[in-house]
Amino acid sequence: MADSTTKSTLWGGRFTEGTDAFVQRFTASVTFDQRMAHEDIEGSLAHAAMLQSVGVLTASELEQIQQGLATIKAEIDAGNFSWSVELEDVHMNIESRLTQLIGAAGKKLHTGRSRNDQVATDIRLHLRNSIDLIAAELTRLQRGIIDLARAHTHTIMPGFTHLQTAQPVSFGHHLLAWNEMLERDYSRLMDCRYRMNLCPLGAAALAGTSYPIDRHMSAATLGFRAPTENSLDSVSDRDFAVEFCAFAALTMTHLSRMSEELILWTSVQFDFVRLPDRFCTGSSIMPQKKNPDVPELVRGKTGRANGNLISLLTLIKGQPLAYNKDNQEDKEPLFDSIDTVHDSLRAFADMIPNLEPNLEAMRSAALKGFATATDLADYLVRKGLPFRDAHEVVGSAVGLCVERGIDLSELSLPELRNFHSQIEADVFEALSLEASVSARNHIGGTAPAQVSAACERAMQRLAER
Repeated sequence: MADSTTKSTLWGGRFTEGTDAFVQRFTASVTFDQRMAHEDIEGSLAHAAMLQSVGVLTASELEQIQQGLATIKAEIDAGNFSWSVELEDVHMNIESRLTQLIGAAGKKLHTGRSRNDQVATDIRLHLRNSIDLIAAELTRLQRGIIDLARAHTHTIMPGFTHLQTAQPVSFGHHLLAWNEMLERDYSRLMDCRYRMNLCPLGAAALAGTSYPIDRHMSAATLGFRAPTENSLDSVSDRDFAVEFCAFAALTMTHLSRMSEELILWTSVQFDFVRLPDRFCTGSSIMPQKKNPDVPELVRGKTGRANGNLISLLTLIKGQPLAYNKDNQEDKEPLFDSIDTVHDSLRAFADMIPNLEPNLEAMRSAALKGFATATDLADYLVRKGLPFRDAHEVVGSAVGLCVERGIDLSELSLPELRNFHSQIEADVFEALSLEASVSARNHIGGTAPAQVSAACERAMQRLAER
């Protein structure tokens, strides 16, 4: 019968029996942390260079390590690397292979470090690389939104509160509201990147190391702005992962809100926009269907991002200092959030510039629901009425329109004057959609000139990144 236990050659010196085969599989992380292989090699190269600079490694040993790691990277890139659950994780798989390739020099690589600071460094490197890719997709989406807004500064649609027609706005103005959400998301992402860009390498297991290491050299080589300050905190905390997952949850929540609007707008009841066929699917039974699958799926994936945030918060809430095996559970939620937010942003960045607005449907909807009622009240205020009195007058006029099934603009001048004698013929200018939109001519308003200026400011912010 085959032995059901295996003894590790990398850490098994004090053990009298091997690890149970099931426990080995249960505790292994290589199936998911192998995605950090490139970062692990990058960190090892920096660590080896530092060890050679302080005299721990010879120049020959450094060269052997560099060549061995280059071979391993090539094997991984070619899909020829043999990953082993028995070796637990990405770090020990690579170290074991390095020792196979170069012998004793490979065993010296781990001098002055622990898997604790090694994994903390790898995660930060991987997250930093991922943040840069996500930031690029977020910027691409924002650029697409702003470009579309530029083209529709004069396209009128209804603005909603409580999903009821409120006041007319431009389609461009509505799109820029989306951009504002994403602009804050980008700011949060950059804040996260700044705070997490510190190097834990050299913290070792928890207390640092007695070797004469140069942590500033390691940090600089890896592009970190500085070494971390406290060895205990360096290896044990994952707040940078929590912060990223909070960013991901908020960004996905914003994409979900946009998705909900797109799902409504593409329905036949609204018909405000049309999605290109390549972003939709059909029905297996109803031949007329064109389903907005991308927005629906993004809306659904928001739950994953929210769940990942709660998972990480729960993971770290009861851990004493320093490192605990619990932290192995940090990677899957983090990696899932990275993939979810990146792919969702990519899908939206591809889709949004290809929206096809239905200008007639938007305008027709804006003419319903008494969207210019506030403009009539403002008209009366300019004639000298207190706003509350004007509000009551307009409310009465709307009541008559509801009874007759018409809009305010369809009332005759005599009918309007029945509600107040100061209403004159110029009232119909105030009741037009164009006049209503243009009247909001201040920063943040929906007047075409203001929307156009806001587009330029938004584009300038993107250019300055």
